[in-house]
Amino acid sequence: MALQTDIDRAAEWMLSAGKCIVLSGAGISTESGIPDFRSAGGLWERFSPAEYATLGAFRRDPAKVWEMLAELDQVLQASPNPAHVALAELEHSGQLTGVITQNVDGLHQAGGSRNVVEFHGSNRTLSCLSCGAVYSNAAARAMGVPPRCTASAGGGACGTILKPDVVFFDEMIPPRALIEAQRLVDGAMLILVVGTSCEVFPAAEIPLQVHRQGGKVVEINLDPAQGLPSDLVFAEKCSVVLPALAARVRAHLS
Repeated sequence: MALQTDIDRAAEWMLSAGKCIVLSGAGISTESGIPDFRSAGGLWERFSPAEYATLGAFRRDPAKVWEMLAELDQVLQASPNPAHVALAELEHSGQLTGVITQNVDGLHQAGGSRNVVEFHGSNRTLSCLSCGAVYSNAAARAMGVPPRCTASAGGGACGTILKPDVVFFDEMIPPRALIEAQRLVDGAMLILVVGTSCEVFPAAEIPLQVHRQGGKVVEINLDPAQGLPSDLVFAEKCSVVLPALAARVRAHLS
């Protein structure tokens, strides 16, 4: 009963907000089988980020970094879950302006969301750091591990090992992503913080910006973030809360 009461309250806030946005993190994709890489036994416990997840490490020894990337790529071949689909429904109904995601799995788009800012890049494309050629994930996967650039260079193939278009730990957030994220934040009166601990900046600053401009912060996370100025917290699965919220909004609009 308490859960439904909170769902009703969140739906009321969404319907009256004027502009609602989402900040999502790993927690929304764990129910699609993608593990939280920071958890015990996760990717970062087995592959040190300093050794495997920086641009410097990739430039020094891309073949070594691909030992980690190959495993990551297999994990990211997942399907959207009901939480992703619910957010797409809320966007299509006009109640959600867009999603800022820290995930690189493309599941928001696969679930039907159209206005998605990929703050940390995407695994859907890979680029050659030598000649700039860009490849789809499917094309790169067909090349084997590590995938190498096949663009013409000097009478033969370039041959440079490709880099996924994700933001490594020592890279800056792409300027376009920063601009698009700020456009979403400006004027937002409600933010759903979905499946993120808000430990990584500058993404963690986004809910604080909404709060400072007078908006409400609704957190949906099995392990709620520390220090987030939340007006409402759902310590529940994203796939439970978001479909229920979408259904409540749908009932009001019908």
